[in-house]
Amino acid sequence: MWGGRTGALLRVWGLWPAGVLGRRPLSCNAASLAGSNSPQCWNCGGPGGPMRGDGFFCPQCRALQPPDPTRDYFSLMDCNRAFRVDTAKLQTRYQDLQRLVHPDFFSQRSQTEKDFSEKHSTLVNDAYKTLLAPLSRGLYLLKLHGVEIPEGTDYEMDRQFLMEIMEINEKLAEAQSEAAVKEIESVVRAKQNELTDNVSRAFEQDDMEKAKEMLTKMRYFSNVEENIKLKKIPLQ
Repeated sequence: MWGGRTGALLRVWGLWPAGVLGRRPLSCNAASLAGSNSPQCWNCGGPGGPMRGDGFFCPQCRALQPPDPTRDYFSLMDCNRAFRVDTAKLQTRYQDLQRLVHPDFFSQRSQTEKDFSEKHSTLVNDAYKTLLAPLSRGLYLLKLHGVEIPEGTDYEMDRQFLMEIMEINEKLAEAQSEAAVKEIESVVRAKQNELTDNVSRAFEQDDMEKAKEMLTKMRYFSNVEENIKLKKIPLQ
């Protein structure tokens, strides 16, 4: 257990690993979005229900169907379930899906379809944001493997790493110029890039414990990045 002064300072600085930058939990809550688990179309009773693939609409009546409760973000966004993703392809997929399901295109449709449209659009937004950023993508992929990182503790982190985080934040607190802040930002960015590469290798080797360790460190540095943003505001 590594506590004492380190734990107190980390609490003061807001460096306890928390959710990804204040976002909602990475679970897609698919069951709550599904609306119905029936294999039939809610509108015409034909083969429909929660749609797989890109068939968001009933092939018989063309009514928008509820989201598929079994579908993960990678499948929804047409990505391989892996840490490395093609972000350009991801963006294209996001835009294509929103052109299909965005609520703006359902203003003249039934209330049921309006509700499904909002749920689809929210799910697509969440999936896109989660898979776009390396940290949130890694945490989500880790969760799909049945591994989650406890929040609010530092018992698994070694003293040297926690001291490194403290020293960076102390320098940030003492920084009085834009140049000094940018120098710290550059160091943190390099650390994050290195950790991202390590996470990628860990997933490729199916080493979930290593991925968990690297992602935990990324969350610490992510909180430092947030403090850097706050530091920049008074200097502008």
